[in-house]
Amino acid sequence: MDERRRANDTTCARVAVPKKAPLGSSMKRKRGIENATKLTTKITALGGVLLLITGASDSAQSASGSMAERASTLLVEIQREAALLWRHADTLESLARNAQIGWRSQADHLDQVKEHINAVGRHTAELQVIRHGVLPWQQQAINEVTSHAAELAASTEVAISHLRENRNRLFVPDYRAQLATIADHSEEMKQTVDKFLDYEKAQRKVQRLGDELN
Repeated sequence: MDERRRANDTTCARVAVPKKAPLGSSMKRKRGIENATKLTTKITALGGVLLLITGASDSAQSASGSMAERASTLLVEIQREAALLWRHADTLESLARNAQIGWRSQADHLDQVKEHINAVGRHTAELQVIRHGVLPWQQQAINEVTSHAAELAASTEVAISHLRENRNRLFVPDYRAQLATIADHSEEMKQTVDKFLDYEKAQRKVQRLGDELN
């Protein structure tokens, strides 16, 4: 791929911050599907995402349990993406301080950042669909992760646009500020997911100990 095509291909999806869902399970599900659709249509990398909602279970409790397990799985996937994202974002910020590094190296890392943000966007889109059936701490995790992802997507889009149009202006304050924001929110998102998954592990340990005592 030539340099011009690689610079033009680097586009990043915005991730919408979730709004408060209306009351009523059917209305929540409808709103969740609408939010997920908006998110996935804005994701430009690696093709579309298949979001499926399985048929209703005989038991509301078992359906909620299934959704909670799925939410935990998706949060683990986001944790993995966030770790990789933060690594590239941190490297990118460091490169921006080195006058010997050209725009192509920065474009490579921005492209990696974009890919990981889009992966997080697909996972958060599915989380929005099932959020009505997950645990309270998982709903809080969804809100916080999606907020960080939205900030990341916005800053990355601005950085990509600047690099595409101003390859010889890599040290202007606005551009470097966007790279710093990307690095900061990448780290914060990783720490956020780590915090919630550590909480889940602690809960399971307490439950396991309680079962052993009984």
